Amino acid sequence: MNFKIVCAIFQRFNKIKNPLNLALKIARRYLFSKKSTNAINIITGISVFGISVGTAALVLVLSVFNGFEDLISGLFSNFNPDVKVTPQKGKSFSPDPAKVSQILALEGVEFISKTLEEVAFFEYKERQDFGILKGVDTFYNKVTSIDSTVFEGEYKFKDGNRNLLVLGGGMRNKLSVNTGDPFELMKVFMAKRKKVGVMESQFNKRLAYPIGTFKIQQDFDNQYVLASLNFVQGLLGYDEDISALEIKLNPSIDEEKTIAQIRQIMGSVFSIKNRYQQDEAFLRLMNIEKWMSFAILSLTLILVAFNMIGSLWMVVLEKKKDIAILKSMGAADKTIRNIFLHEGLLLCLVGMGLGFIVAIVFYLLQKTYGIVPIPEGFVVNAYPISIRFADFIAVTLVVVAIGAFASIPPAMKAKSVPALIREE
Repeated sequence: MNFKIVCAIFQRFNKIKNPLNLALKIARRYLFSKKSTNAINIITGISVFGISVGTAALVLVLSVFNGFEDLISGLFSNFNPDVKVTPQKGKSFSPDPAKVSQILALEGVEFISKTLEEVAFFEYKERQDFGILKGVDTFYNKVTSIDSTVFEGEYKFKDGNRNLLVLGGGMRNKLSVNTGDPFELMKVFMAKRKKVGVMESQFNKRLAYPIGTFKIQQDFDNQYVLASLNFVQGLLGYDEDISALEIKLNPSIDEEKTIAQIRQIMGSVFSIKNRYQQDEAFLRLMNIEKWMSFAILSLTLILVAFNMIGSLWMVVLEKKKDIAILKSMGAADKTIRNIFLHEGLLLCLVGMGLGFIVAIVFYLLQKTYGIVPIPEGFVVNAYPISIRFADFIAVTLVVVAIGAFASIPPAMKAKSVPALIREE
């Protein structure tokens, strides 16, 4: 009677069209059923926990880097334009009014600002320091959001006959400037472009009143001082020369198309850069740090994989008799191997799913309540965080790949288990 039952099961097994479905069902049963040895349950739980923690850590590390990238890009947008046109050679050029009008007439262009910057020497009372003096016209605060970053004083460059300056927070601190003092002047020195006699001064000097302070990002705050374009042109002895055309684009029009049109108008002698290209080196370095951190955390998941190998190996040993019976019924080595490959992948998917849930909950808490603060002195009070769908795909690929490789040794062990030999 028993022999007949085995034969019936064997015949039913041979009629299965897709052995993968059978392997998956058996794997699922092995994973969630209670093991005879409690140690197997403990090791399996540790494996799932380790994968969950590793997955959550991968997602959160990428999310924090995304948050900083978005934050810094937003800060840079307060100072850098959508598009910047500069000469390929030299520091300055005289803009062609006809070309400027053509660019302004483009559907994708909203505003154009003319700017001029050069290294200068600043003196306020007894304090002195070098920095960058940037002359801007009346459209600069429309091209960028610089006026929104002024936290002290005003964004203003002319008051009757008085020239005014707006300093970066770092420059203000280095020179100990009091923007609330309407009587104290700042001296601005700039090297003369032409050769001068031995007894003559090597610098042009002009006076202006510091009236405001802006705060964007440390690199800008520590070196930039803003003034009117005419003020800087007068210091350099220029009539109409500028350093750059800074352009605000219409966000509803295709950026690449508009940049191609600007490039066609200006010609090959000018460099046209979008917002990312203006800070390409910094953002590229940040991107490298992001993926290096991702790679290091991925390596820690490999350590978790050893627990997973141990867990699956013990399941193979426990189910040795079941494997032998399946083989006796006609199960191929490939099917036995797939059972434990599927079990490893299922174990990974369970851990990964729990890790995703933990990461999303932490993201919501950080976004809403800022549970992990940043020390004082930064532009935000809590670590910025931003989840992107592409990060989930990257994490899934890594976790599944590690799970698949960790499942191979136990699967090969199961494949080598011999079938039961029926005694006559």
